[in-house]
Amino acid sequence: MVARGKGAPVGIETIVVPDPGPGEAVVDVQACGVCHTDLHYREGGISDDYPFLLGQEAAGRVSAVGEGVAEVAVGDYVVLNWRAVCGRCRACLAGKPWYCFATHNAAQKMTLADGTELSPALGIGAFAEKTLVHAGQCTKVDPAAPPTAAGLLGCGVMAGVGAAINTGAVQRGESVAVFGCGGVGDAAIAGARLAGATTIIGVDLDDRKLEWARKMGATHTVNASRTDPVQAVKELTGGFGVDVAIDAVGHPKVFEQAFSARDLAGRVVLVGVPTPDMRIDLPLLDVFGRGGAIKSSWYGDCLPSRDFPMLVDLYLQGRFDLDAFVSETIGLDEVEAAFEKMHRGEVLRSVVVF
Repeated sequence: MVARGKGAPVGIETIVVPDPGPGEAVVDVQACGVCHTDLHYREGGISDDYPFLLGQEAAGRVSAVGEGVAEVAVGDYVVLNWRAVCGRCRACLAGKPWYCFATHNAAQKMTLADGTELSPALGIGAFAEKTLVHAGQCTKVDPAAPPTAAGLLGCGVMAGVGAAINTGAVQRGESVAVFGCGGVGDAAIAGARLAGATTIIGVDLDDRKLEWARKMGATHTVNASRTDPVQAVKELTGGFGVDVAIDAVGHPKVFEQAFSARDLAGRVVLVGVPTPDMRIDLPLLDVFGRGGAIKSSWYGDCLPSRDFPMLVDLYLQGRFDLDAFVSETIGLDEVEAAFEKMHRGEVLRSVVVF
């Protein structure tokens, strides 16, 4: 599924996938979620390096590997990730590989039939029957998990769960507010529940999304179109505010609300993706006086080799309902329609099944 120009409808194209070179792997894609990031690529919100091969929330089987590949072998069932850590940069050497500053992608390019080089979304490009990636982008997980569920860990679900568990470091008994109850926000709610938060507040403008939030584990919901969300969050927490406030929207006004809705020494986590023109205006005295932390969460500060298998195991144990994120399964020719449903807030995730 290729986006040829800014805002143009995506279309099915014939893709040429080269044999894997050193450190590379070819994966037969079994399922791939339709993510907001794909829409950002189509709309030119990430770069203008068209044409893009979209798709990056995927699971499948390794069908070929290149020279020197030890991480995976042909036949392995994998979830694709866009954080193939290098192991050598200053973050990796400091024992913090989730911050890796030199992540890997495949060195070779996939192309259109006429030889035009494609830019794969997040270095993956999984809206295709096969895709070429760096072997480090393949994380082996238990094959008992269906690809429609496991693949969602590749981007949005991991970003949300990680924002709560990794970046926000939600602890047992803490209170959490999540602003924005789409796929990433609901994953943050599910992550907060996994971590043992006792008060979990979902904030959104859409009652349908707030219902999704309750199913994911929100103990309370606030419709910010009818109620001041900061006041409502404080009323639900004894007047103090929450221990962790997560902005899963990426909008200045929402971030300011999250900042104001936290308790003293609370943590604010930004996991929603802003646009380059956005700015925030916060009283510096409040930044100082409230203490705590303001943190950004990039890919949920995840380490795929650690987090993907863990979350798949929790899913198989019935403790983490990945299936609840799948609103519908579709064919590749329905991706454009899925973008429209996403715009209208009708789905958490549409998942392409090959």
